[in-house]
Amino acid sequence: MQDIAPSDLKTILHSKRANIYYLEHCRVLVNGGRVEYVTDAGKRSLYWNIPIANTTSILLGTGTSITQAAMRELAKAGVLVGFCGGGGTPLFAAHEMDVEVAWLSPQSEYRPTEYLQAWVRFWFDDELRLMAAKALQRARVQRLRSEWRARSLREAGFEVDAGRLDGLLDRTLGAIALAEDTTALLTEEARLTKALFKLAVDTVGYGEFTRAKRGTGTDPANRFLDHGNYLAYGLGATACWVLGLPHGLAVLHGKTRRGGLVFDVADLIKDACILPQAFLSAMAGDDEQQFRRNCIEALTRGESLDFMIDAVKEIAVATARQADAPANGRDGTA
Repeated sequence: MQDIAPSDLKTILHSKRANIYYLEHCRVLVNGGRVEYVTDAGKRSLYWNIPIANTTSILLGTGTSITQAAMRELAKAGVLVGFCGGGGTPLFAAHEMDVEVAWLSPQSEYRPTEYLQAWVRFWFDDELRLMAAKALQRARVQRLRSEWRARSLREAGFEVDAGRLDGLLDRTLGAIALAEDTTALLTEEARLTKALFKLAVDTVGYGEFTRAKRGTGTDPANRFLDHGNYLAYGLGATACWVLGLPHGLAVLHGKTRRGGLVFDVADLIKDACILPQAFLSAMAGDDEQQFRRNCIEALTRGESLDFMIDAVKEIAVATARQADAPANGRDGTA
């Protein structure tokens, strides 16, 4: 059998990788040169291969352990690892006593610096950082408009009122343009998300719904939203790692939060992809595994990671270009 060089593990671009794993009650180890997870079946142990070259991130849930050798191989392949509770939430690999997202990124001294250099050229300027935040929110709205009207969602039973959706999104675009600071942007983000919950509830006929984060209560839609959002955070962390951007350089979710940029980038696809699937799966009576499978299929089908990486690259370059322009010559867009 021919050995595979570590460099060959990165031949699949992260934006084209198909797999996100959530594992529980198993051991992750290296067996015969492959990264595998081991489950117990009575007196037998069952070994399952993890195709690390085609994987973006892994969530390790309740009852899991991982060997140093496995972490070494995952790092070689550029796979991000996060520790979490049962059902994919909450993440435990957090900063001190905070509840923010912190991923264990693969160590590499050879990550690209092009987009980091562009990012830091504008990041210390409040006006330009707000400009980048607005650009992220506009990209989020663009993604929402296309994803919620996609044929795949209609075929699954999520046929949204297009006029009502467009009205909500157009109002948000207007509010984004007028926002004078990140507080105004965050307020509008929360308002839109609340309105999207209501629209999703009406679309599928869900009934009464109140958002309760971190698995509070027994409502399946709430549990699915928590679980699915962490899949989006995994992709957000992967996009930042691919582009060489530290998670602390947030533009919207607080520049003092270590994982803020992950939240910023995940917002690009979180409501667009995860939110409708949470209500569809809740109505269908899906279990966590089926919901997770549906989310991953939707994220892959919509090339979500591709979109996130391209959006952040475009914002980094465009906003850095504004940093080179005289302050009175900035056009307010990125």
